[in-house]
Amino acid sequence: MKRIATIQDISCVGKCSLSVALPIISALGAEAAALPTAVLSTHTAFPDFTFRDLTPDIPGILRHWRQEKIHFDAVYSGYLASHEQIRLVEELFDLASPGVLRIVDPVMGDHGRLYTGFDRSFPESMRELCASADVILPNLTEACLLAGISYRETLSGEESAALLRRLAELGPRYAVLTGAADEDRRQIGALCFDRSENRFHAHYTRLLSPAFHGTGDIFASTMAGALVRGLPIDRAMALAVDFTAECIRLTPTDPALRRYGVHFEAALPWLIRRIGQECGGPDDTDRTAET
Repeated sequence: MKRIATIQDISCVGKCSLSVALPIISALGAEAAALPTAVLSTHTAFPDFTFRDLTPDIPGILRHWRQEKIHFDAVYSGYLASHEQIRLVEELFDLASPGVLRIVDPVMGDHGRLYTGFDRSFPESMRELCASADVILPNLTEACLLAGISYRETLSGEESAALLRRLAELGPRYAVLTGAADEDRRQIGALCFDRSENRFHAHYTRLLSPAFHGTGDIFASTMAGALVRGLPIDRAMALAVDFTAECIRLTPTDPALRRYGVHFEAALPWLIRRIGQECGGPDDTDRTAET
């Protein structure tokens, strides 16, 4: 079975980060190894949340993994709480064996604003991490921050393509813009630029409302699991778009519930069926290489 190290926070309430990454990766037939970056009482859309930084614990976890010669087929980072945590993920990337897939969801902000707790220099550190990645998965706000351009609510198809090309120049082979709308603004999905093949891929689904917190983490976790299972980038992206839409479809539209996240649990059987159709049961490849 393939193994993914996923590095992000635990929000005790509010479906995001590790609380969605672990079950989704598992449903896709891969083993999820968690490296928590922080523990929050809720995610940051709730007021007065508590926050415990776990940075001091991370070096010891990495040392023990190396001591045990634990191998990962992918390293997938999500919410990182500080510049120091970005540096530690870069260290893990550097120590990973050749062929290990490096995936970065550069969680920093949305709707044109940085999330609470990040300073204006944070995007520069995240830009350096993205340069070491194979795949990056920013939303529009994060893409603009990484590219160093002013945020705009909507982009034309040509502008989106130019933005992805600019992100790919940082270093990753694949730059994927999440929450991307089609030209008519009637569908939403994702747009990917493959730098090695100089080729774009897109996949859209019917625009669903309202917007929910945590859907970006659902998309990124699905992409990570699907890529590790061997799906090519276009099929992994299509699966992630469709699963995220299915999660939203199964969630009540009560505005009071939006910040709690989507009912992704109800959609897991759908995801298990789809990955089975795509590539069969879990991959039982023997792993002997060192991290």
